[in-house]
Amino acid sequence: MHVPDGFIDAPTSAATGVIAAGALAVSLRGARRELDERTAPLAGLVAAFIFAVQMLNFPVAAGTSGHLLGGALAAILVGPYTGVLCVSVVLLMQGILFADGGLTALGVNITDMAIVTTVVSYAVFRGLVKVLPRRRRSVTVASFVAALLSVPAAAVAFTLIYAVGGTTDVPIGKVATAMIGVHVLIGIGEAVITALTVGAVIAVRPDLVYGARGLRQRLKLRVGGELVDAPAAAPEPAPAAARSHRKLWITGLVTSLVLAGFVSFYASASPDGLEKVAHDKGIDKKEEKHAASDSPLADYGVKDISDARLSGGLAGVIGVGVTVVVGSSVFWVVRRRRTASETAESSTPSSQAV
Repeated sequence: MHVPDGFIDAPTSAATGVIAAGALAVSLRGARRELDERTAPLAGLVAAFIFAVQMLNFPVAAGTSGHLLGGALAAILVGPYTGVLCVSVVLLMQGILFADGGLTALGVNITDMAIVTTVVSYAVFRGLVKVLPRRRRSVTVASFVAALLSVPAAAVAFTLIYAVGGTTDVPIGKVATAMIGVHVLIGIGEAVITALTVGAVIAVRPDLVYGARGLRQRLKLRVGGELVDAPAAAPEPAPAAARSHRKLWITGLVTSLVLAGFVSFYASASPDGLEKVAHDKGIDKKEEKHAASDSPLADYGVKDISDARLSGGLAGVIGVGVTVVVGSSVFWVVRRRRTASETAESSTPSSQAV
């Protein structure tokens, strides 16, 4: 659903840019509360994984494909504020390095694919986990539904943005019907990927899933005919926790590299939902050439490498590597600022006492 340059007029693109900038500023502050010693290292990996899976277009209808948006996955794994940042990092890397999504439309894409999907999915997710049984399976079910609804929500958001600033004269009703219809189908794929990923992480490290915190029920023991809370389990020793965390991170990174470097070659070559609708309805009549179309990695291939499999695979590996480095750097800085803030707050009472 990457919006190219030329679909949306300049004033509307600028307005969405302001909205995106404000949301990112809020998310940076919110992420300081979400990122801790558990989620901070995972956040950069989540961004890289989303980048990798977005390369895996899957067929959804005749001549149409879809791909992961990732807002629901990121929000549930590392928190909604951090989730907005994760998807935004991916969109920035795609736009600058791979000419995927217009640079003048970056505000549109962040608003639509990062903000709307994250906010809608996490609101749905939190509502469901409050009413479902407090079990791990409920988190997976809630993840499925939240991801499913987030994709048509993004389609509705694009339709509204197009209604305000579309550059072609196409009846908005036709745009809405086509966009929502195809993205409901894409949402099913999004839901499956999200639920499988969240379920896999919960199976090995439930403590790392932000959306699952506070859902664990205390074990009950029957003592003298009455049910009482069992003693809390001892925390995992730090060295063991670090090894477990490192193992998950390495597994996730290797999986991302394999998906982007190898599996992506077998992805559907059909246009995605927005591209198909744009072509069929004439939205793309004023599409402009991407400013980074001459990039050595444009269109997810390495320039001057003729072998398609090798070119695409190398581009995918480079994309995963750059995304995990940039994402991890951003979240490391945010985490450091939280640590510095907590240190300053803890030292304030003693300094006042002196």
